[in-house]
Amino acid sequence: MKEKHTDKEHLEMDLKNQSMIESSFETVLWSTRFFVILAVIFSMIGGILLFIVASVDVVGVAKLVFNVYVNHAHPENFHEVLVSDLIGAVDLYLIAIVLFLFGFGLYELFISQIDIAQKSPASKILEIHSLDELKDKLAKVIIMVLMVGFFKRAMNTTYSDATEMLALAASIFLIALAFYFMHKGGGSHE
Repeated sequence: MKEKHTDKEHLEMDLKNQSMIESSFETVLWSTRFFVILAVIFSMIGGILLFIVASVDVVGVAKLVFNVYVNHAHPENFHEVLVSDLIGAVDLYLIAIVLFLFGFGLYELFISQIDIAQKSPASKILEIHSLDELKDKLAKVIIMVLMVGFFKRAMNTTYSDATEMLALAASIFLIALAFYFMHKGGGSHE
């Protein structure tokens, strides 16, 4: 009759059967995953820097608005400049979020679960359980960055004839369609 062993006993028998060289190599190989820490750290630093830059841009817009109204001036294209600058800040915030998602996702996939995040109700958006889940979350935010970038460019473009306006309308329709399918296909689990 064959003996039944637990998983722990199988693991202990396997470890005894391994050669010292194999065991050492696997230990080193497994430890190399900690190099992911570099990507995590620099993603977080990049995200923080982008948040700071975007916030400084918003403060600059606030100063511009204050000066315009205090001096009773109304420069040409004032509204367009304001909206364009604020959209630029939103774009930077979204890219910062991409960097944060990337850093959190790499950490959870390669290093360890973030224990403190498990206690927070806001942790669901940062929970990453697979590489595909990380790619999906990053793709959604990157698509939003592209949409915001398109919106900013469309605002700063001068249209001279009906063909260019039609191209703009078609572009907006295609972006709206892509946005619809992105949300329809992704479900509402976020």
